[in-house]
Amino acid sequence: MDLQRSIAISAGGLKAQSLRMRVVAENLANQDTLASAPGEQPYQRKVVMFKDVLDREIGASTVKVDRVTVDRSEFQKVYMPSHPGADEQGYVLKPNVNGIIETSDMKEAQRSYEANLNAVEAAKSLTMRTIDLLR
Repeated sequence: MDLQRSIAISAGGLKAQSLRMRVVAENLANQDTLASAPGEQPYQRKVVMFKDVLDREIGASTVKVDRVTVDRSEFQKVYMPSHPGADEQGYVLKPNVNGIIETSDMKEAQRSYEANLNAVEAAKSLTMRTIDLLR
């Protein structure tokens, strides 16, 4: 039963990190999306928030995605007077996405995903060994 619990906990981590990687990929894909008209806002960075949840069925705490929120940090202004989204001073709002931060977040999510996958594989292997011993 403890091995099944381990697999369930790791599966929750896999699901949470998978969503995190999708959100980071969306942020990276939109990092150069400028405002299309004066006064409009460009793409706003999204952030995944996790929470610890007690799963009564397995009797252990697991990670779940609490919500996906938008980053409220300031947009950058870029001087592009010929752009259709430029204001009267010639500035266009650029998304609040930093490629370096997103790449770092992607690496962290990828490593967490791999760690959970390795834990599932280890629990699966131990389960198979236990079954072999009982034969």
